[in-house]
Amino acid sequence: MTAPPATAAAAPPPSADRQAGPSDAAAPPPSADRPARPPAVAVPPPSADRPASPAAAIAPPTAAGPPAAGLVTLARAQWPETLDDMLPGIPGFVVSSFSPLVAELARRCLSRYFGTAPADPARGERTAVLVASATGDLGTAAAIAQAVDEGRRVPPLLFFQSNPNAVVGYLTARWGLAGPVVCTIAAGDAITDAQQGAAQLIADGDADAALIIVADQARAAGEHDHGEALLVGPRTWPGGAGSVSFPAR
Repeated sequence: MTAPPATAAAAPPPSADRQAGPSDAAAPPPSADRPARPPAVAVPPPSADRPASPAAAIAPPTAAGPPAAGLVTLARAQWPETLDDMLPGIPGFVVSSFSPLVAELARRCLSRYFGTAPADPARGERTAVLVASATGDLGTAAAIAQAVDEGRRVPPLLFFQSNPNAVVGYLTARWGLAGPVVCTIAAGDAITDAQQGAAQLIADGDADAALIIVADQARAAGEHDHGEALLVGPRTWPGGAGSVSFPAR
């Protein structure tokens, strides 16, 4: 005698306290194509040791704090320093004096602290570079504009050096500086803009020190290129104990 087929258990009828829903329908039995659903696991309630969700364990972002305490000016240089100062050329940089000016300011400043290149790795790898200018590279811009106006071929090197990152790459490779690089055309005072940027990088932990370079080209006849450079770092670095506090100028 054949046994009658099995039937699903009837769900309790809906009531005022229990509304009918999709779960009231009889679920098909498990099969090879549809495995049985694992039992639900009870989740313990939130506690001091277990936050309600991963997002709750992440602290909300806060504003960057003040510059790291104890920053000092470790070295300083300017150009020109004498009436007969002459900018040395740099291989691969042509026509304009802007890149040689940046490189010479960096060389003078860094050599007064580190001696000969490169800087010691422990400090060089944590040193940022900030270049600020009120003029930018006027010489390169003028040379490109003149070539275009006259219908001449623009020398490829002018496109390369028109970005100030080019000369910064030259000097960071020579001196072994591996921190962040920032180049700006300041709307206001260039040195103040660069000092604020350096303090922010150090406060955020992106660098321990910063080489600040401010370079401006002559705009008119009778004017001269000029600039200054500062190496800013912690008072705990060699020579920092007796140095001038930053950003005092």
